[in-house]
Amino acid sequence: MSFKKETPLANAVFWAARKGNLALLQLLLNSGRVDADCKDSYGTTALMVASYSGHYDCVKELIMQGADINLQRESGATALFLASQQGHNDIVKLLFEFGASTEFKTKDGGTALSAACQHGRSSVVETLLRNGAGMHDQLNDGATPLFLAAQEGHLTVIRQLLSSGAKVNHPREDGTTPLWMAAQMGHSEVVKVLLLRGAERDADRKDGTTALFKAAFKGHNSVVEELLKFSPSLGLLKNGSTALHAAVMGGNLRAVVLLLRANADPTLTNKNKELPADVTKNERILRLLRTRMVDGGS
Repeated sequence: MSFKKETPLANAVFWAARKGNLALLQLLLNSGRVDADCKDSYGTTALMVASYSGHYDCVKELIMQGADINLQRESGATALFLASQQGHNDIVKLLFEFGASTEFKTKDGGTALSAACQHGRSSVVETLLRNGAGMHDQLNDGATPLFLAAQEGHLTVIRQLLSSGAKVNHPREDGTTPLWMAAQMGHSEVVKVLLLRGAERDADRKDGTTALFKAAFKGHNSVVEELLKFSPSLGLLKNGSTALHAAVMGGNLRAVVLLLRANADPTLTNKNKELPADVTKNERILRLLRTRMVDGGS
């Protein structure tokens, strides 16, 4: 976070707020020569700096000196957003006591809740939800707080959101669901929880890929196992590919074995190329597939 000051006194106020030097902050504010809402060229206020840095006493002093809690910096972030992002729950609670609003958004559509979820701040998430934060709010690309938590693998936050009514299958604008993203990132426990809470295993993105396809391609074998436990189906993609094609193209032997055990058809071809052409770079996979083809897939 960049703090560009405009005057020497404002610079001192910002320094005190960032370092948590309450005595200096009080001295400067009580001098009457600097406003509690002095800003830098990005619209950052001292209250935002103190909230971001986690200095409770400085935050309270600035509020008592008349600082506007709900001012937004150039990016759209407020003191509440910054405190939530950094996980300073005591400051989040203090800001709510003095009228902080959860309605403000950053330029990319981010809210205090989305920031807390993305960074796994479970205590802050609880406080925000209790104070009316909108769990269905979306970033400009359609990502929800649940999506962001799934992307980063924050299991506790995911459980909090689902228990509060978050929509488990709500996709981003490109069709990516929280389950698809968790599968791509290799978060197997998140995948398990999402499936148990009703996530559609074979929901596809606009590019036609599914969670199983992506996990197989990336070699996230624990995710592949969870997805196959939920359903042994391999899910035929629109172009004729399956998760087996993905595992082969990714050179992931263990994923190939898991999928073959789930009765994947090693003779299946997609619309673009036959399966053996994909695997010549990996002799172990090629031998395994040839054996299955000879044995009739048994």
